[in-house]
Amino acid sequence: MKEFILNWFSQAGPFSIIVSIFINIVISIFGVIPSVFLTALNITFFGFEAGMFISYIGECAGASTSFLLYRKGIRYMEYSLPAHSKYLNKLTASTGKEAFIFVLAFRLVPFIPSGLINLGAALSKISLLHFTLASTIGKIPAMLLEAYSVNEVLMWETEGKGILFIVSFIMLLIYWAVKRKRV
Repeated sequence: MKEFILNWFSQAGPFSIIVSIFINIVISIFGVIPSVFLTALNITFFGFEAGMFISYIGECAGASTSFLLYRKGIRYMEYSLPAHSKYLNKLTASTGKEAFIFVLAFRLVPFIPSGLINLGAALSKISLLHFTLASTIGKIPAMLLEAYSVNEVLMWETEGKGILFIVSFIMLLIYWAVKRKRV
């Protein structure tokens, strides 16, 4: 897949930036695909600074697009977040400045899935302008952290990547075991 997208970027020539932003928008709409993989491809193809900036623009455009689509879809069906989503439920009940601060705070935490933030905001009374501003500001530190982390992993040799895989796998097993005990 990596080679396919990098080849697609090469063939797109000057339009490769638009292709990358479009892919990021699609990732955001689906809400479950991590954008970190596209950030890695952008950094590989465009270089660190340009790749990070293109990923940032794509994530901001994707957040606004998915917010609009989610909000439009919600009008056609009654939808609410599960009761255990305490903070996201607070977001859905918020308006104005409070909703802006919630979106901004959630964006500053890099491990909260963007799709959940977009959905929670779409269920709230926040305006598109306030959502876009909060998301754009909040994504800056998250993108810096993501781009730096991706860049470091890309520079690792095979041994470092193997260690990362093993640690990630162990963390996934621990998460699965803890989650299973709660149920």
